[in-house]
Amino acid sequence: MRFTQLFALTLATALIACGGEAPAPEAVETDATPAGGQEMVQDDVSMPDVVKIATGSPDHTTLVAALQAADLVTSLANAGPFTVFAPTNAAFDKLPAGTLDNLLKPENKGALGDILLHHVTTSALEVSQFTDGQVVGMAGGKNITVRKDGTDMYIGDAKVIASVRASNGWVHVVDGVILP
Repeated sequence: MRFTQLFALTLATALIACGGEAPAPEAVETDATPAGGQEMVQDDVSMPDVVKIATGSPDHTTLVAALQAADLVTSLANAGPFTVFAPTNAAFDKLPAGTLDNLLKPENKGALGDILLHHVTTSALEVSQFTDGQVVGMAGGKNITVRKDGTDMYIGDAKVIASVRASNGWVHVVDGVILP
């Protein structure tokens, strides 16, 4: 009997406590423009994605600026998989004078995007998976040929000088800009 009374008292208290109407939620104003995509996720535990690898590299500031100008940062921060052939700042410096400045202009966003997408394939491939003479389809829609010379690998005329595994693929650092 005591259990029944205790249960009834508890139930009555809960009903009385919940019986009032809940206050209306306050309106929350939100900015209609998102602050960023996947690239804005802060994660200091997991393996970085290809974008975080590039943004964390002092040798790839030009590439990061170009990716931002072409609005490709969010795309490359997504799940992938991607293999990115990432030209160094020195690789961009090899372009004819004024070329990069011209490509970074808003009116040349499409041409810049085409060039950058010619550095990306939608597979996660480490260097050992490429073969001499292999033709690789790039995200920009064109193909490029791989050349192996001993332990050296070239994608087009650009030599792969380092490789870093990313959570969404591979970043292969190259010493040249690969033009379509």
